[in-house]
Amino acid sequence: MAVVSKPTPIGPWGKATAGATGAVLANALVYPLDIVKTRLQVQVKSKAGDAASSEPHYTSTWDAISKIVAAEGITGLYAGMNGSLLGVASTNFAYFYWYSVVRALYFRNAKTNAQPSVLVELSLGAIAGAVAQLCTIPVAVVTTRQQTQSKEERKGMLDTAREVINSEDGVFGLWRGLKASLVLVVNPAITYGAYERLKPLVFPGKTSLKPWEAFVLGAMSKSLATITTQPLIVAKVGLQSKPPAVRQGKPFKGFIEVMQFIIENQGVLGLFKGIGPQILKGLLVQGILMMTKERMELMFVLFIRYLRKLRSEQLAKAAQLAAAKGQVIPLTTK
Repeated sequence: MAVVSKPTPIGPWGKATAGATGAVLANALVYPLDIVKTRLQVQVKSKAGDAASSEPHYTSTWDAISKIVAAEGITGLYAGMNGSLLGVASTNFAYFYWYSVVRALYFRNAKTNAQPSVLVELSLGAIAGAVAQLCTIPVAVVTTRQQTQSKEERKGMLDTAREVINSEDGVFGLWRGLKASLVLVVNPAITYGAYERLKPLVFPGKTSLKPWEAFVLGAMSKSLATITTQPLIVAKVGLQSKPPAVRQGKPFKGFIEVMQFIIENQGVLGLFKGIGPQILKGLLVQGILMMTKERMELMFVLFIRYLRKLRSEQLAKAAQLAAAKGQVIPLTTK
């Protein structure tokens, strides 16, 4: 009778490491798009005589890239990259770790192997995202500040963090935009919920996806999540960045105030500014992330199986030697 081997689990740490590695690689490759979408999202349309008129204004993704390179050189497209990748690594590690934990707890308590409903999938993702945001938002605040500083104002991570702490918010300034971030946990929840739901529909019967399949599925799920949550993304960036010049240094009190300010000055469409590079970045990042994550998880599984096989062979040899000497050694691979 043939023995059916069970899938080799890699556990939350393996999934978190695979997810964080994929996220860092993906974000490093498309980082200039992150700079562009951030600056497009924080800019305010200038009027004649306004203090904001002295600030650069970008009309498109390419216009932003051209003006940033002209003013700051190629390095301007990578401002704040170290902090950003640190934030990406920590956020994604925390997210994938807690997502694996809460999903495993759900299946254990539900006592079923059936796919969770859409609502349950979104809830699991939201819980994981909320825990991850509480731990990692200070890095996001510092990175956003660095990305929106001019070349003359630019500081390192620690100096930028001190600048935030020395503002009127004090140390709590490092958690600026927390409410918006907690609301925005619906973004990764939609992304990974859609990924898990679409996987058996688009690629039925597959437990391991090919790189291009994971890329397509990741890109589809992220695009859906980005379009749904773009106004909140814009509001969060506005909260975490330096206040626009027209506010004379007065920070926003909440993301609702940011949204009201944007609508008053730029209309409702202002809530979707930067959506072009946001979707392009999200599509590429999520596609590369899920492609890398799937490959790394497969590598972890193969490595675990190799170690188990090696251990089994060692025990078998030890048993043979013991049998030759008239001894008995129990065969176990635990």
